[in-house]
Amino acid sequence: MFVPVNALNVMFSSMNNPSKLDGWKSSGGDPCGESWRGIKCSGQAVTEIDLNNLGLSGSMGYQLGNMKDVTYFDLSMNNLKGDIPFQLPQKLEYIDLSGNELTGGIPWSIAQMSQLKTLKLYQNKLKGQLSEMFSQLSKLKELDLSFNQLSGDLPHNMKDLSSLTVLHLQNNQLTGSIDVLASLPIDDLNVENNRFTGWIPDELKGIKKLKTNGNSWSSGQAPPPPPGQKSRRPSGSGNGYGVHSGIVIAAIVVGVLLVIGIVLGLIAKRKRSSPSHFFDDERISRCSSSTPLHSHELRNDAHIQIDKSFREQMSFDSTDTFAKKASTAVHSKKHKAPSEDYAISFNDNEFTEQANTKRNSTKVSTYSLSELQTLTSNFATSRLIGEGSIGRVYKAKYSDGRVLAVKKIDSSFFQRDKRQMLSDVVSEISKLHHPNIAPLVGYSAEQGQNMLVYEFYLNGSLHEFLHMSDDFSKPLTWNTRVRIALGSARAVEYLHETCSPSCLHKNIKSSNIFLDIELNPCLADCGLARFHQRTSQNLGNGYNAPECTNPSAFTVKSDVYSFGVVMLELLTGRKPYDSTRAKKEQLLVQWASPQLHEIDALDKMVDPALCGLYPPKSLSRFADVIARCIQSEPSFRPPMSEVVQSLVRLVKGSGLSGDDFSSSHRYSFDF
Repeated sequence: MFVPVNALNVMFSSMNNPSKLDGWKSSGGDPCGESWRGIKCSGQAVTEIDLNNLGLSGSMGYQLGNMKDVTYFDLSMNNLKGDIPFQLPQKLEYIDLSGNELTGGIPWSIAQMSQLKTLKLYQNKLKGQLSEMFSQLSKLKELDLSFNQLSGDLPHNMKDLSSLTVLHLQNNQLTGSIDVLASLPIDDLNVENNRFTGWIPDELKGIKKLKTNGNSWSSGQAPPPPPGQKSRRPSGSGNGYGVHSGIVIAAIVVGVLLVIGIVLGLIAKRKRSSPSHFFDDERISRCSSSTPLHSHELRNDAHIQIDKSFREQMSFDSTDTFAKKASTAVHSKKHKAPSEDYAISFNDNEFTEQANTKRNSTKVSTYSLSELQTLTSNFATSRLIGEGSIGRVYKAKYSDGRVLAVKKIDSSFFQRDKRQMLSDVVSEISKLHHPNIAPLVGYSAEQGQNMLVYEFYLNGSLHEFLHMSDDFSKPLTWNTRVRIALGSARAVEYLHETCSPSCLHKNIKSSNIFLDIELNPCLADCGLARFHQRTSQNLGNGYNAPECTNPSAFTVKSDVYSFGVVMLELLTGRKPYDSTRAKKEQLLVQWASPQLHEIDALDKMVDPALCGLYPPKSLSRFADVIARCIQSEPSFRPPMSEVVQSLVRLVKGSGLSGDDFSSSHRYSFDF
């Protein structure tokens, strides 16, 4: 029970200090004891915020998630703009933000509100797709998202809204079928003026208040349901249905068997043609061109253009620790038939969906010490791929080609504190699920050896891309750098503002940001803050925030500083500390800070590898975000949610596009 006065102060300032809010202050005060307008309390805890129809302007602020006891939240019928804050009070039972000018998507924090009964967001300017955010909302009775600009299909887990009686989705741009609604107890359904297709399920036709006009419904008789589902066909449909259904089922079975045969054939062919040691004998693509590597250039169906010399120069280099950047194209799962310029097409939506499904379903396995010894050649020096402040990382190889990364934690961390158990660490890490966080695959704790097992990223780390390039490597384009910054920021935002309690990282640096097959960032070392605390937050030269000389002073704002340094690396291509440079340029932050707001100086700071290929406006805004993150005073640094929002605005303002930048990433936290 507490008064969230700081959150209300920020909210008041964000709404331009409206005079109508009697008693409210931009600093300090007692909203319960002083009877602030629209505030209701229980003791010293704010439980209700009702500011309906007061002509309020500005935005909603960014600390709403700190109001832990608020259950009723009504800001409807005002003139509020901007995105709905990423974090909202988690105990909310009633939310009404309708009748404003709110933009962006629906924040994921709503997915965690297990007590929510009413959600009204109608008559705003919300965009994007509805994510799989409904699994925990079993108490939700009324959902009104009408008169927005929402698009895409209805998420599958809307079927979990077991208490839903009122659903208004009219006047959006939603697509696909509405079959997912068939089993819900809805008695008031409005889906008018969307782009829905298919047939209206029979179960919905008896609803008293049903409005379906303005869609592209199919005419004629509906097809039979998939095998195992009950028929929605009205009674007395005749014997032809059974025959037709049997034909469809037979066709499906034959098709599935055919696909299985093809897949098995490809696997057998791969085993015959592939060497037993996948990584060491892997063919690594190299490219003599120095033009920036653009992956899919942040577009929905962009291409990587690979010339013939690139394909002909595929060769093995045993000194490589990671597959080089150009291998992204070679390892793509989805590609077109080779053309004269060897174009390979990536679909962002499909890849993101596959990646999220894979990561969120990862199970943590237990490995025996002997198994890991075998896979790492008894932790041979030749298998060492990295060394940090808490231990070494080794490459583990299976005979079938699978490659994993094994982090061997220094035993001293456990010897100092007998209560410290690896199982506790694993339990915490396994609860982290985010598409931009490296997932934990397994662990081993035998004979005093404590190891964590992760996926192995063939494209290596951001540090390698930026600072260990060779003449055959393609540098990252500006668009890809922005995407890496945004994805990494989302990961840190998740740790800070979605996890409860907040999860510090304490080791944010470019060598802990790995890049997957399409150069999407994956933040590593998450959940290991307890070990870095024992090393006084040894983040390496150049990453430490000024306050980190005192280990106890480390906060989320210290992580923000380290992230700002990573953004500086993306901007300049320089290391955080480089002893080979002139003394005044050795520390990147000290050298760059005074120049971030000078246009001419900023142009000279940009990584020469970009060859001037970047939008000046985007560059300036990127530098503004950096400048805020690396402020010497922690309180002046923004929360990560603001960093994410700034980067999203940068993307929109620069005309960049791609579903990479949507705010509907799916992730969860299982505490």
